[in-house]
Amino acid sequence: MIGRLLLRDLALLMPGGRRGGALLPLLFFLAVAMIYPFAVGPDAPLLARTGGGVIWVAALLAAILPLDRLVAPDLEEGVFDQLAVRGVAEELAVAVRMLAHWISFAPLLLLAALPAAALLGLEQETLRTVLLGLLAGTPGLAAIGVLIAALTASLRGGAALAGLLLIPLSVPILIFGAGALARPDGGGLAFAAAISLLLVAVTPFAAGAAIRAARES
Repeated sequence: MIGRLLLRDLALLMPGGRRGGALLPLLFFLAVAMIYPFAVGPDAPLLARTGGGVIWVAALLAAILPLDRLVAPDLEEGVFDQLAVRGVAEELAVAVRMLAHWISFAPLLLLAALPAAALLGLEQETLRTVLLGLLAGTPGLAAIGVLIAALTASLRGGAALAGLLLIPLSVPILIFGAGALARPDGGGLAFAAAISLLLVAVTPFAAGAAIRAARES
């Protein structure tokens, strides 16, 4: 059952799927990396010094784009009702959706960070830290996205509210992930990974309860 759920969610969320908007975060991410050098001018030291933070902000903003497709359509179509009839708990469905969401956008962002780093003139060591930070932080961003999508799925104007909620909740990951660029000891990466793991552990229960309440109301 878990495998079938994961394949279904991936078929919906990956590029080419019925809700396939996975290319939009990627294109947005690259657009930010392309526009930023024009905004600050041809100052190579400045670009190299601030480029890592720009990549993190771009990744955070790109994570907002697919929120309206994560939970609300299935709630409206009664998919969670059908899963409940088949004995699939909301918590399990959310955990699978969270994994599918991460697979649909995080690997693409990690790949896109390579040309983005070239555009921003990042050094190899800085790029390595950025990639490790994104690898540690994107599971947390995926968890926050699914949680917020579940909390706002039954609300009017939920998509706009979801975007507003995602930014403050993801600030701790952004602080430690981007802060790792200034800390050679790896402490920032460890904190970003710890926050991500905590969010991944808590989200299925919190989002599952929100979906169950919306389904029963």
